[in-house]
Amino acid sequence: MNTFSFKSVLAASVFFVGATGCFAQDILVNSLKLNASEKSKENFKFTDVINLGTTSVKLQGSSGTCWSYSTNSFLESEMIRLGKQPVELSQIYSARNVYVEKGVNYVRMHGAVTLGDGGALHDVINMYKKYGTVPREVYTGLNYGTDKNKFGEMAAMIEGVLTAVVKNPNGELTPNWKKAYTAVIDSYLGTVPENFAYKGKNYTPQTFAKEVVGINPDEYVEISSFTTSPYYEKTTMMVPDNWSFDQVYNVKVNDMTDVIDNALKKGYTVAWATDVSEKSFSWKNGVAYVPTKKFDDMTAEEKADMFNGPKAEPEITAEMRQTAFDNYTTTDDHGMHIIGLAKDQTGKEYYIVKNSWGATNDYKGYLFVTKNFVKYKTTALLLNKGGIPTDIAKKLGV
Repeated sequence: MNTFSFKSVLAASVFFVGATGCFAQDILVNSLKLNASEKSKENFKFTDVINLGTTSVKLQGSSGTCWSYSTNSFLESEMIRLGKQPVELSQIYSARNVYVEKGVNYVRMHGAVTLGDGGALHDVINMYKKYGTVPREVYTGLNYGTDKNKFGEMAAMIEGVLTAVVKNPNGELTPNWKKAYTAVIDSYLGTVPENFAYKGKNYTPQTFAKEVVGINPDEYVEISSFTTSPYYEKTTMMVPDNWSFDQVYNVKVNDMTDVIDNALKKGYTVAWATDVSEKSFSWKNGVAYVPTKKFDDMTAEEKADMFNGPKAEPEITAEMRQTAFDNYTTTDDHGMHIIGLAKDQTGKEYYIVKNSWGATNDYKGYLFVTKNFVKYKTTALLLNKGGIPTDIAKKLGV
């Protein structure tokens, strides 16, 4: 399936389970299997420049929870940065709370907002602030007989319940719908523990967040880059999975990589939301870049050679980026975690990116992504405001 037709299917799936829901997520992973070259790894020689602390690579399974896996991985790295022993945080605890909140919002909006298990980076921070967090060992979300996430049935059930609610068959909603809706979620994912023991001490989700994880959710900011809003001001991120209508700081296109570079140099990692449904994104080979020629204009030999070593890239402008966002060639597909910086054999810099599709590619779950790809295809970045360069932070007022 070519990029255009895949993006069309992905966009259509919004109406069923959300832009990054389980159905769309499975399509996404499968569509990328052909994006590979036979001799990629032997033709790239990467050298780490910065490689910050992180936890092990995870597998999100058949669920559109990349946003939760990537941002919880980010929070685990924040624990490392703060000198704490990292804890694998429950990605599904964050997701479960989002599903409840999203359902409430869906009903309030009379069904005019995206459903499904997709979400955004800020959702994890927002849920952490409101509900705290728990270790994964306390809440796995595997309450239905599988050893990995498989959310298709639950997503269909959620849609069915909420569709019935917004039809308002009684002429006036009762307060019972939320209890029934939450019971559906908890029957699949498990009831959230009010108290739990961890290393010999009892906690609530809120006290665990405060005493063990120890981050301040108010220290985190989300940024993106659009020409449609004033720079260095907040704007609503216009993607389907921004169900909470959160706002991001709008910066210039080159500011995004300046922010990432500064953050990494100061020891901060970055959560990254991006478009990966691109022919120049290879999960198998663990490389992503922006080619100088459109895929449809390439010869068969050029297509086969796409990932066999470093390639030239075009300059990325604000206009290019905005056009791609507006014509749907940039879509909000996936969330990952930027944990370092590397150089190839020519001296070109790449970000080291941790994914949540298991340790199944050439670099055991990691990718090397060019700065131009990040400039072109990023939908949002989330980081501690301490990682933002002083001049940009001053313009943003953070």
